[in-house]
Amino acid sequence: MKYPRALLVCPIIASLILTSLSAKEVPLWEGAAPGSKGQTPRDIPTLTHFPAAEKNNTGAAIVICPGGGYGMLAGHEGKGYAEWLQMHGINAFVLKYRLGRAGYRHPVMLGDAARALRTVRANAAAWKIDPQRIGVMGSSAGGHLASTLLTHFDAGDSTSSDPIERVSSRPDLGILCYAVISMGPTTHKGSRSNLLGSEPSPELIKELSNELQVTPQTPPTFLWHTANDSVVKVENSLAFAAAMSQAKVPFALHVFENGRHGLGLASKPPYKDIHPWADDLLYWLQTRKFLVQSK
Repeated sequence: MKYPRALLVCPIIASLILTSLSAKEVPLWEGAAPGSKGQTPRDIPTLTHFPAAEKNNTGAAIVICPGGGYGMLAGHEGKGYAEWLQMHGINAFVLKYRLGRAGYRHPVMLGDAARALRTVRANAAAWKIDPQRIGVMGSSAGGHLASTLLTHFDAGDSTSSDPIERVSSRPDLGILCYAVISMGPTTHKGSRSNLLGSEPSPELIKELSNELQVTPQTPPTFLWHTANDSVVKVENSLAFAAAMSQAKVPFALHVFENGRHGLGLASKPPYKDIHPWADDLLYWLQTRKFLVQSK
């Protein structure tokens, strides 16, 4: 799939072009976001840019969806991942999406994730990013949101007056860390309640059980989980991988015997003693041409 390399930069995002390696948070929409319930911080979805250094910028980018059961956002699964990816020359963008705890329900979260992906692609030329190497990453409930975007993307609205909305929301790859995938029997009940409410319809449960929504158009995906995860069952990752295999979509699945939910990198800055999944991911990103140096 081809994407335009130069699109009009959204005014509220333009200030990021002058950003140094320090991160800067900006709202995803100018004015109230669609479906907004107010104008407090919890009502304003944002994107925080962690640009790669010019000397090692690979041109690849990852939009990161932190976990937290759709009720909070875990910093180590957002800023922590972003700083680590930034070290390896990947431009990282942490999404602050709206949450069930603030009264939001599907499809608001998906709308925020799609807008984030579109924003990065629309500004690719200005940010020295390859618009065909933009991925999405998520952990736990953030992994559910990432897997929702991987299976519910669209080509953009060609009739929109907003240049960002005219851009595809399809990620070029996915990274799912101990992700909630299903809204069925193996789901994390707190995540489902925050996302879909207390009594979701069978149709909504099926629509957001993303192992049932994989098609041959689903992007290649890296998944990892621990077999003894007591919060989000490993069956979530197994089911998504099985669906990808059935659809003949490339994937990498790593299941570690021991660990805990919310493990993240299992390290703090400067991120030296990290969990082995991270090295596995770097190898996989290299095979997917996400670690190729820009020319």
